[in-house]
Amino acid sequence: MKPKNSRPEWDEYWMGVVEAISKRSTCLRHNIGAAVVNDKTIVSTGFNGASRGLPHCSEIGCLRDKLKIPSGTRHEICRGVHAEQNAIIRGDPLRMVGATMYVNAKPCTICAKMIINSGIKRVVYIVYYPDNEGIELLKQAKIETKIFEKK
Repeated sequence: MKPKNSRPEWDEYWMGVVEAISKRSTCLRHNIGAAVVNDKTIVSTGFNGASRGLPHCSEIGCLRDKLKIPSGTRHEICRGVHAEQNAIIRGDPLRMVGATMYVNAKPCTICAKMIINSGIKRVVYIVYYPDNEGIELLKQAKIETKIFEKK
């Protein structure tokens, strides 16, 4: 029998779920997953990949790689929808209000703006993305941000 104190804390638990979600990603550069959680219940999930019905980069190649575009820049030159965006798009807007988003990357500027407008009040993320402006926007909007560190 497992000792009682070996249960993961909630943030650790949800980040484990996010890691599983990220395995559905079709991006050739980064496998990102996101989960929106409210009252210890999943509201929505998302992973990065092409828009519904369009070929994925895993099938046709990465335009950003071909053009040598560095990560964290020129977001518009990508056929993929970010994990955070997909989680917000797929979720019930009323259940987003006051929720926590868990993501295995630092939200970019575009995702940060969507998080702010969705009503999410807390973002737990792993430091992994060169765009720092997104976190600054979240802080300006008084959204709690927390860097997740694996134990």
